[in-house]
Amino acid sequence: MALRLGGMGVPRNCDKMGSQDQILKGLQAWAGQFYGADATVERLVRLSGGASQETWSLDVEQGGKVADLILRRVPGGVSVARNSEAIGLGTEAKLLSCAEGEVPAPKVVQVFEPDSDIGEAFLMNRIPGQTIARKILRDDIYSAARGRLTEQCGQALAAIHQIPPEALPDLPKSGGLDQLAKYETIYRDFNLPRPAFELAIAWLKSNRPDAVPPVLVHGDFRLGNLIVDETGLAAVLDWELAHLGDPREDIAWLCVNSWRFGYSKNRVGGFGDLDELLKTYQTAGGRTFSTEEIDWWEILGSLKWGIMCMIMYEAFRSGADPSVERAAIGRRVSETEIDLINLLEKRA
Repeated sequence: MALRLGGMGVPRNCDKMGSQDQILKGLQAWAGQFYGADATVERLVRLSGGASQETWSLDVEQGGKVADLILRRVPGGVSVARNSEAIGLGTEAKLLSCAEGEVPAPKVVQVFEPDSDIGEAFLMNRIPGQTIARKILRDDIYSAARGRLTEQCGQALAAIHQIPPEALPDLPKSGGLDQLAKYETIYRDFNLPRPAFELAIAWLKSNRPDAVPPVLVHGDFRLGNLIVDETGLAAVLDWELAHLGDPREDIAWLCVNSWRFGYSKNRVGGFGDLDELLKTYQTAGGRTFSTEEIDWWEILGSLKWGIMCMIMYEAFRSGADPSVERAAIGRRVSETEIDLINLLEKRA
């Protein structure tokens, strides 16, 4: 989920580019050029996932063959200026191309420019599997996958962090102290003091980690943004919060209790052990980190998510986004307060 700090905005020409029939028409024209004149676009369906971008599923049929695809598209097809941490769909598509062959990820098939009939978007192949965390953590069909996920996530994170910086598109830079300062400013602007947040901010400032060379950071590596099949990790999705930063951020974000979805005893995503993850990460070429080093970043991650929850509720309260989803996420701020107390007590 990409954090939106400002207004959502209204896309220009949204009536022109917003309907399913119009998107289908644009995709059909593309399919005729890309696959052949007899290609047809079938089963175009808007998916429920994707809080900040449109996500569509479609099939292209041609000569008895079927291509299973996903369309990622900015709302309305036209980008608007907004205060956001997201890198943009064009850059996200470039990152997926950089990851190809290194990290399990979808293959980009086509990038559409903002002035195209479809608007700003890209197509990628559709990878079968599950993204719903509670099903991955609970259902018997994924029992074997759960046993492999820790190792596979360690390998994937090491691969992401080793992609050469010179191969990457232009990305923002964001270290731990940068993020702490940013989120503290957002928190102070609410003028709603929360003792657990105050303690966390003070502790983070007093226990600053040693710097390490910046690498590509996925920015939202967790269940919900991973496709898992019966054999384990099938693909890493949603690269829109990628940046150059500290690799420990990705490792710790996977450990934040909010992303364990009720399976708190397993520190890594509700399914695994941190020692195993770090060992696999190192074996796969990543740096050597201790579990204690991850603590600082996990506390920062829990604090960030708590402040994001405050932002979500404010969007609901102000009417900027009156959806039930924003209200429901907003109430989870209390969960992050409990998580922070537990984390700080361990470090006392």
